[in-house]
Order: sequence, then C-alpha cells, then structure tokens
Amino acid sequence: MGETTATERSFVMVKPDGVSRGLIDEIVNRLRAAGLTIAARKELTATPKIVSQHYPKDPAYLLTMGHVDVTGWTDEQKQERIIKMGQRVDEMQQFIQSSPVVPMIVTGPVGTVSKIREIVGKTNPAEAAPGTIRGDFGEDSYQQADAEDRSVRNIVHASGSVEEAEAEIANWFPEFTG
Repeated sequence: MGETTATERSFVMVKPDGVSRGLIDEIVNRLRAAGLTIAARKELTATPKIVSQHYPKDPAYLLTMGHVDVTGWTDEQKQERIIKMGQRVDEMQQFIQSSPVVPMIVTGPVGTVSKIREIVGKTNPAEAAPGTIRGDFGEDSYQQADAEDRSVRNIVHASGSVEEAEAEIANWFPEFTG
C-alpha cells in the first residue's frame, strides 16, 4: 500500500501594490522554490462583498487585529481601538478594491501556512528580515502608514492559520470549497 502524506492549504494574495510593482512572478517563484504548489490562481478586481468578508468590521476582529493583546485594557481603550481599526479596515477595503489583486490557493505538507508566513516575512515591512518577500521588496512601515493615516502597503497577504486559510479560500475561491 502507498503511503499518503497529509497536505495543508493556505491562501495568499498579491495586493495592489505588489501587482502594480510587477512582483507576481517573484512571489509565485519563491513559493514554488520552497516546494509549495500553486493549486489555483486568478487576477481580478475585488468586489465590495468579497473584501468586506476578507476584512470584516466585527468588533472582536477589530479589537485584536494585528494580533494585539488587549488583556488589561479598559473598556474605553478597547472602544477607541475598535473605532480606529474600523477606520483602518475601511481604508484597507478601499485599497484592495482599488486595482487588481492576485489571490491564490497554495498547497503543501502540513505546516504550509507557517512556512508561507516565514517566506512572506513580518507584516510590517520595516521589520521583515532580508530574504523574505516583504524584507526584500517592502517600501513601507507602520510608522509611515500611521503618519499618513492609512494601512501599511506590504505587498502580499498570507493566512495566519489553517482556519483562516480555509475561510479565505471559501471567500475568494468558492468553487474550491468542499
């Protein structure tokens, strides 16, 4: 009997800044060089429905967006964060709809989601290590984005967990949801 290897799916999206800078092939090549497979890929301009599901305005999501620990925060601090992050999500939604994006389903062995996060680098390009996509091509930072009152331009989105990946795949690729 043949041995089967468990696989894992993840969602990756080249954002408008990555598309406009011609980084699609570079990103795909880095994923493939890591032994991963691009199972599905398309280029499109995102609809408001898809984007609002990808970046929801749910207060629980807004409160911890960016993996922030709010333990010990006052209700007032939490409410201020929800309002600020809601404004940031509005801007992110507009940015993702502003020009084409390239969503992809990427498959590989168990651990693929984590591997992709390593390839992509830290969310803040200014903190991303050299050799990562954001470290090599990032031109933005949280500080610059905050000064300009916008979300950070970080080239690519990569799912943070298997559960998040499956939800994002269902949103962007309903035809691949089983």
